[in-house]
Amino acid sequence: MPLSVLTDEQIGGLLEALTLDELDSLRSSLQRALHEYSVGTQDRSAQEDEQPERQAIYSEATGTKTLFMPSRGPAGLGVKALTGCLSTFAAGSARLSVITLTSPPAKPPSQQPSAAGSPVDGKGKEAEAPAPAPAAASAPVIRPTGAITLFSPQGAPVAILHASQLTAFRTALASLCLVHRRSTVKVLTVFGAGLQAYWHVRLALAARGRTVKRVNIISHRYSDSCRDLLRRFLEVPAEVKAREGWQACQFGILTPSYVEYARLLKDQVRAADVVFCCTPSTEELFPAGLLTNTEGRRRGRLLVAIGSYTPDMREIPLEVLRQAVRRHPADRPHFHKHATEGGVVVVDTLDGALKEAGELIAAGLRPDQLVELGELVMLQEAQSREQQGGDEAASDGGGGGLGSGASSPTGFEFDRLDLTPGTPSLSSVFGSPTSRASSRASSPSRKSTAPSTTASSTTATDPGRAAKVLPFLQKRSSSSHSTASERRKKKDDHLAAWLQSGNVIYKSVGLGLMDLAVGMHLVQFAREKGVGTHVDGF
Repeated sequence: MPLSVLTDEQIGGLLEALTLDELDSLRSSLQRALHEYSVGTQDRSAQEDEQPERQAIYSEATGTKTLFMPSRGPAGLGVKALTGCLSTFAAGSARLSVITLTSPPAKPPSQQPSAAGSPVDGKGKEAEAPAPAPAAASAPVIRPTGAITLFSPQGAPVAILHASQLTAFRTALASLCLVHRRSTVKVLTVFGAGLQAYWHVRLALAARGRTVKRVNIISHRYSDSCRDLLRRFLEVPAEVKAREGWQACQFGILTPSYVEYARLLKDQVRAADVVFCCTPSTEELFPAGLLTNTEGRRRGRLLVAIGSYTPDMREIPLEVLRQAVRRHPADRPHFHKHATEGGVVVVDTLDGALKEAGELIAAGLRPDQLVELGELVMLQEAQSREQQGGDEAASDGGGGGLGSGASSPTGFEFDRLDLTPGTPSLSSVFGSPTSRASSRASSPSRKSTAPSTTASSTTATDPGRAAKVLPFLQKRSSSSHSTASERRKKKDDHLAAWLQSGNVIYKSVGLGLMDLAVGMHLVQFAREKGVGTHVDGF
């Protein structure tokens, strides 16, 4: 097997030149990896999908910290290593085990690194930030740089990839899994002007460019990052813009230096169909009232937050999160028009979000108020497959389809989705607040936040027990089956309405499995297109 080596420039060129079909292929690959991580659908041992906690080593000689982020999955193994000055890494990550080779020299308060000023998170996410102060006058500032090394499942070296573009791209690709479901994507508002901001907007334009009319960029100051961000969009070839359909899209930058900043901030947040938050901020990026009052709740939007990644950081106002998971009893109808609510916050990794996402921690959200992206991204495809199966079975006079529930574990997932008004919505998938309805929760290879005995794992393996846990799965007469089908259709319709046009919040802290899944696919593209250096017989 050859060893492939790709530079940052080569990776950027590959990603910029992706066709829509190739982008969909990458997204599908990531969706499968996230789905398998969340619900364990593939046949593998309990230890095969371990995502170990990252480690860090500090060097006094260079004044740098090096982060090591291992990952393992069915595709193989991966290790990402990033090195940068302490001032370019934010301290305080709950999952970070630090190994100090020598104690760093004490600094006066004015030279202490600021978490809000970090341009890169603990998992390699780049975001706009003020220029850090050097540790010493003679020491150069080393901005985070590194590589991802990929191995086959047997441990043979497969590739060495520069980490910068790939890390930002894979994070945006995960967000795209929700963006592509939205029924309306006309206005994008993004906080930040770094690589993360660029790729989140760029992928949204690639997938939904024919409907996007305006992109609002909100930055804490007008910096070189803002100019570079605009220049990258302007430099996209005209034929690419025409092919993707956003040649007439307008771009604008807003900073607090504008006299009417508060009014424009309100307008751009409320007018957005999708809001991307890509800054390592320690303060909420906008007032909660913009989205929690009657006017703010009138229309639905997708809110993506990927910039904050430590317990002391936050981008989303706490009240916006609490409103998203608040239950609304059926006997207390809303007196004002409002968008569909899902009752949960979507996260990339439950364990990581509960330990690292400052907003979720401060808002006091429980595990049953969160749902992993991997548990949602495949539901639409699974529904389509089961509906097709149902149609075929119906033509033969048989049962099956979405309502059968016994043909696959996905059927049980759909049956448990309780999204009708007056219910705890998707939290019903997880049972009680102290349980996790995910088959991966019972895996001894992970640190579980709750007991491992769950509804999904038991129902998928023991249909008899499923009938006891979920009474509506018992056999019924034809009349009762019709009623059950109507209820199921109502829940499915509500789920679709929420994901397509409701208020959806997605919080990402990063997952090494994303680097592994996307990196392996990218190496395949590079070999097919003859990009990079490939060493035979390594």
